[in-house]
Amino acid sequence: MVVLMSACIFCQIVSGAIPAALVFKDRLTLAFLDHRPLFPGHCLLIPHQHVETLAEIAPPVLESVAANARLLALALETALAAQGAFVAINNRVSQSVPHLHIHVVPRRKGDGLKGFFWPRTKYKSSEEAESVAALLRSALTTEPGE
Repeated sequence: MVVLMSACIFCQIVSGAIPAALVFKDRLTLAFLDHRPLFPGHCLLIPHQHVETLAEIAPPVLESVAANARLLALALETALAAQGAFVAINNRVSQSVPHLHIHVVPRRKGDGLKGFFWPRTKYKSSEEAESVAALLRSALTTEPGE
């Protein structure tokens, strides 16, 4: 059973209450053109089921979302002669619509999109990097909320 949230704009697109330029639809996912694209062809891929974050998505749905993000990235290259794709998820922070969605954006060399728009730094030492990696490895051994 697919649960939709009536106040969610993406759920309204899934239900057909709000029109969108649909690109792809299957049993679990839907892709449509972003109404404010970075470049023409910028798609949003969403699960039909209302989930806000990666932590909430069921693994079989996530598998379908990932496979379809791949298909969309390849379709952008074929249909729009893109040289590649930018594939991204904002998980809570900078998530303009609180419904999990993946941006699949066509890319070309010299298109003006300059990587990430925040300052990048280096680890102070290899020991610091290893300490952070160890913390992450430890967290990967338990499910969230355990």
